[in-house]
Order: sequence, then C-alpha cells, then structure tokens
Amino acid sequence: MHPHTADLCDAHGPELQVAEPVFHDFGGARGFSGAIVTVHVHEDNVLVRHALNHPGEGRVLVVDGGGSLRCALVGDQLAQMAADHGWSGLVIHGCVRDAARLARIPVGIKASGACPVRSSKEGKGRHGVTVRFAGVTFEPGAWLCADEDGLVVAARKPEARPGA
Repeated sequence: MHPHTADLCDAHGPELQVAEPVFHDFGGARGFSGAIVTVHVHEDNVLVRHALNHPGEGRVLVVDGGGSLRCALVGDQLAQMAADHGWSGLVIHGCVRDAARLARIPVGIKASGACPVRSSKEGKGRHGVTVRFAGVTFEPGAWLCADEDGLVVAARKPEARPGA
C-alpha cells in the first residue's frame, strides 16, 4: 500500500515538493510511489519504450514530454509493458492514448491529457536527467508519491512519523 499524499503533506510538508494540479489519472492503480527514473523527449516515445522494457523494481518513470498535447507518449501497449516489468507508475508531462484500456492496467498513470495520435519513433531525447514541470523538480533517484489528491516529491522516501 502506498502512503496518502495528504498524510505525507501533514507529516512532512516543508520537506516535500507538491505538484501543481495539472494531471489526470489514467491507470488502473490510483496510488503509486517509488524512486524516480526520468526521460526527456519531444513527441517521440522510443526512450520511454526503452525504459519500460527494463525491470521497474517499483520505480516511477517521469516523462517530460514538454507538455505537448499533439501526440501520445504512452498507450495501452507501453502501459502493459510497465505493469509486466514491475513499474509502480508513470508521470507524463504530455499525453496518453487508449484511455479506456489504460484504466484496466494495474499501473499508476498521471498525464496532462489524452490524444489519439501516436508519437514519432526517432529515438531522440535524453534519459537520467533532471526535469522540471508542474512546479516540481524531478531528480533521478528522488522519491515520488501520487494518488487521487495529487503528487509529491521528496529527496528520499520519508520515514513514518508517530501519529502521522
């Protein structure tokens, strides 16, 4: 079970970055958390596929797609790949597609929106870089927790506090 973002904010508020409420929930898991892995792409999902084709080990893939709403960076096939490889969730500064199917796949997905157009396949972009969007800086290896209330990031996984 993943901690609730509201509880984390109550217990660790000043230690957390809280994302602006710009994401929609698409995946079958509404709550997810884990260490951050990043990719930075523009309308090209080859690096996203490459990352998701490796063991997720409960981590969260953060995809900075520059906020483009012109095509989807993840669809049902990549979401299923994420679930099959043990990724906890995906956060996408861009779009997804196959929204109805994504809701049945047991992985958390937060994205800017949905678009039926698929992305290009040129392999352009960078992985393992610091990205910033929604008022949050996403560092590889930092810890992310998301649920229906929002998304928070900490430098490391917050320890449980008595009474929290």
